[in-house]
Amino acid sequence: MNRDDILKQLKFLSNPKAIEGMARFGITPERTYGVSIPNLRKIAKEIGKDHNLAQELWESNVRETRILASMVDEPDKVTEEQMESWAREFDYWEICDQCCNNLFKKTKFAYQKCIEWSEKEGEFIKRAAFVLMTVLVVHDKKADDKEFEKFFPIIKREVTDGRNFVKKAVNWALRQIGKRNLSLNKRAIEVAKEIQKIDFKAAKWIATDAIRELTSEAVQGRLKISDKFHDDGSHAK
Repeated sequence: MNRDDILKQLKFLSNPKAIEGMARFGITPERTYGVSIPNLRKIAKEIGKDHNLAQELWESNVRETRILASMVDEPDKVTEEQMESWAREFDYWEICDQCCNNLFKKTKFAYQKCIEWSEKEGEFIKRAAFVLMTVLVVHDKKADDKEFEKFFPIIKREVTDGRNFVKKAVNWALRQIGKRNLSLNKRAIEVAKEIQKIDFKAAKWIATDAIRELTSEAVQGRLKISDKFHDDGSHAK
């Protein structure tokens, strides 16, 4: 399947009503066909992995082709330059999150970019730093807690960025780190309480929301069961 075939398929699946709905959720690409993510996943499965095609799809600069690019690219062939180039072009939250979740988390540069992008000024490249933290803490099962503890000072530093898509991602990262295990949960709650003392509206919202979830019975109960499961060796039986 080449780029022209893909574009024909996207046009066939085009949904104008979906485009109107996406705008209400801040999905505002310059060009889109309104094709759903499940349908894009089906197309990506048909395509398979293809690094060169991914570059062509990205350059087509349509919402759907860019999301497909993140789905079909080959992580081991992605360069640091490519990640920087794509991230600089993020201009709405969905493409940022899709690239981080579908592709960037699988590259060898993922942890590095969490740190570097957190210092960028652009709203969506900065968001990418915290979305990457979030997906790494969920999907990198083998990572040591120390990898995620490194993110706490960055989170604390950026809580005064009141831009909507940044503060939500900072909050998301803090909550997900705190839901990985009991040890990180305890530390995340401590960090949230430190953030709560910062006299800034965004900081207080980030902290209060995180504390509410991380101290909830649901989260605490699940983490205690999970830690006991690993401690008693049940998973190996």
